[in-house]
Amino acid sequence: MYKIITKLSLVTLLLCLFSLSLNAGIIRVAVASNVSYAITELKNSFQLQYPNTEVQIILGSSGKLTHQIINGAPFDVFLSADMLYPETLYKESLALLKPRVYAKGALVLLSTEEQDFSLGMSLLKEKHIKKIAIASKNAPYGMAAFEVLHNTKLSKIVKHKLVYGESVSQTLSYILRAADIGFVAKSTLYTAQLSKFKDSKHSIEVSQELYKPITQGIVILKHASKNSEALAFYEFMLSPRAQKILQKYGYVI
Repeated sequence: MYKIITKLSLVTLLLCLFSLSLNAGIIRVAVASNVSYAITELKNSFQLQYPNTEVQIILGSSGKLTHQIINGAPFDVFLSADMLYPETLYKESLALLKPRVYAKGALVLLSTEEQDFSLGMSLLKEKHIKKIAIASKNAPYGMAAFEVLHNTKLSKIVKHKLVYGESVSQTLSYILRAADIGFVAKSTLYTAQLSKFKDSKHSIEVSQELYKPITQGIVILKHASKNSEALAFYEFMLSPRAQKILQKYGYVI
């Protein structure tokens, strides 16, 4: 009888260890949609050092991802489009460390049609510009775009032209399909699909004097308290190697 119990205990132990090994080496990273264009290269670079680690990427607006984390989503690291949301999570004791800035974003005005960008923001008043895509005020890049309209005294003039996206990626889809022009993250122009619009006829970088710096924050979450590889990914994102990749995608380091 003792031998049978011992064997059963051993089998149970092995099954538990096998179950743990299935979950080992997994990192769940919540990523603001503006970083979606750079995240694949960042992930691949990290996995050169950690080839057996599975990095699961969850894309969304910073606000929606924060809401999911507050409601128990099992994410390990959060790359936000601003510092406000990570700071909120830290204050709610849902983060292990204070948020850090991993990059600064920049805003561009983009159109799939050729435009006279020498007009600057006044271009938005032109009659042929009927729809202007802009992210909602809940999205950091949307907040920056609204700040630009306010500081250029265009808010009321172009209000009827605005079409709203939940995130910067949704705003981009509006520009590509329906809107005449719109505000998006500069990083969007560094993809193979959109690099053809990275010229003075299709886009212009918005003067950073017109909006507050878009400081993008990273935070390691409480869920990662026993995940050493999540901490390694967090440290990688602050490393010179990751910073070089982010620079390549138009971020300010």
